[in-house]
Amino acid sequence: MPAAVPPIPSAGAHRGDCDVLVVGGGINGCGIARDLAGRGWRVLLVEADDLASHTSSSSTKLIHGGLRYLEYHEFALVRKALQEREVLLKSAPHIMWPLRFVMPHDPGMRPAWLIRVGLFLYDHLARREVLPGSEGVDLRRHPAGAVLKPAFTQGFIYSDGWVDDARLVLLNALDAVDHGATVLTRTRCTQAQRSPQGWTARLRDADGCEREVRARALVNAAGPWAESFLRTNARPAGSETLATKSLRLVKGSHIVVPRSATPGWDHDHAYIFQNPDKRIIFAIPYEGDFTLIGTTDQELQGDPRNARIGEDEIAYLCAQASRYFRQPITPADVAWTYAGVRPLLDDASGNPSAVTRDYLLETNTEAAPLLSVWGGKITTFRKLAEDAAADVGRMLGEARKPWTEGAYLPGGDLRPWIGEPRRPDIDFERFVSVVCQRYPWLTAGLAQRLARAYGSRLDRVLGGARHLSELGAEVAPGLYEAELRYLQREEWARSADDVLWRRSKLGLHFSNEERERVARWAGWTEKK
Repeated sequence: MPAAVPPIPSAGAHRGDCDVLVVGGGINGCGIARDLAGRGWRVLLVEADDLASHTSSSSTKLIHGGLRYLEYHEFALVRKALQEREVLLKSAPHIMWPLRFVMPHDPGMRPAWLIRVGLFLYDHLARREVLPGSEGVDLRRHPAGAVLKPAFTQGFIYSDGWVDDARLVLLNALDAVDHGATVLTRTRCTQAQRSPQGWTARLRDADGCEREVRARALVNAAGPWAESFLRTNARPAGSETLATKSLRLVKGSHIVVPRSATPGWDHDHAYIFQNPDKRIIFAIPYEGDFTLIGTTDQELQGDPRNARIGEDEIAYLCAQASRYFRQPITPADVAWTYAGVRPLLDDASGNPSAVTRDYLLETNTEAAPLLSVWGGKITTFRKLAEDAAADVGRMLGEARKPWTEGAYLPGGDLRPWIGEPRRPDIDFERFVSVVCQRYPWLTAGLAQRLARAYGSRLDRVLGGARHLSELGAEVAPGLYEAELRYLQREEWARSADDVLWRRSKLGLHFSNEERERVARWAGWTEKK
């Protein structure tokens, strides 16, 4: 994989404090900031909370084309997402990897011939180099059938990918900074005043301190708040509103149950289940000891920050999973839940599941350039960012070449450790083996976790340590002071939630007392 194109020197200081102000620290905002910075523009990204603190850390965590979107004739979206799967898998093999999905066939749902047609399209709409194609499977003989009810004798297996969504956002922010961008978390853009000469924005941090910055262009990547930002924070040169689109906020909720709730699951495949309401849910191996089940589709009213799973959603996910699993899933099995809000472009569809997951980039050049991001999905973030950077360049009159398609994300270039790459999943296994050889004093479990989280940046976490004791105190099982200091120093960690639920999912493995120890270590308040 070729190295990233070196940044082009940005315009002189007389042009303002930055070339582009990006509002929103989710996957789209961080992806756009990374792409713009890599093209040489001076970029400032501001996020009102933590990076990926809302939608972008609450996905089903899949890099996928969206098999079910074929049923809604979203062929262009599926093809675009399928093309991106392998680009992303190659860019960060430590946080993304191939995953095989088992679809048990229910004759009362979609007919087998229709599923075969859909999987044929899924296999051939885009070129595949890493992921194997689909196949039929006899569930009476395949290990995947052991966890299912005996009535499910036939099924299909196909490929997609898995991603640590919150760390994907983090890596884009790190790469943006590596290319010269500035990233400010817990900093709200309270006002952005537009004029023909540029944007003047007022920023307020968590301590209430305010500053004013000037930008030549503004990117509105505020996700669920993209519409409200234009209506209440961004002030046009005249008196008209800048909001021209409407978002439809759809809540997607997930439950996490112990692996013991699904006895017989002794393989690494995931499942996709068809529901009587024509929706689907996934059941996915999660964090070694757990199973992730989701998602729902519910219209959201109110502030997206307050989105929580409802009792009806828990019951729905348990009931649909129990239609397939031998052992029923009950609300009492649920160890953790989370809910995210999808900011979908309102297309007047009556069914939330049918609302398009494609994105729209809206440009406005009536005064200083404005780009608003509407919709999107995590799989297509890189292409969205590439298109957005091209649009910003056109508006600024400074078109610059794209560069991210063949570039690694931070930690993803394993070549200094393992030599030339072969296949992402195999490369990561080779990398873990080298890590264990280089740091024999790490336990196997800790070496695996750190390799997954940090990839080739692992040495930044460990520093020059030559023994476990040199990592400092063990604040909680497997979590040492050296890692916590690294997360504070380089990954914007400012709370226990940042560490336990976004930079990692250690919160799922720790007891309440262990989570509180992490919070006390830096005087943080643990919220979850």
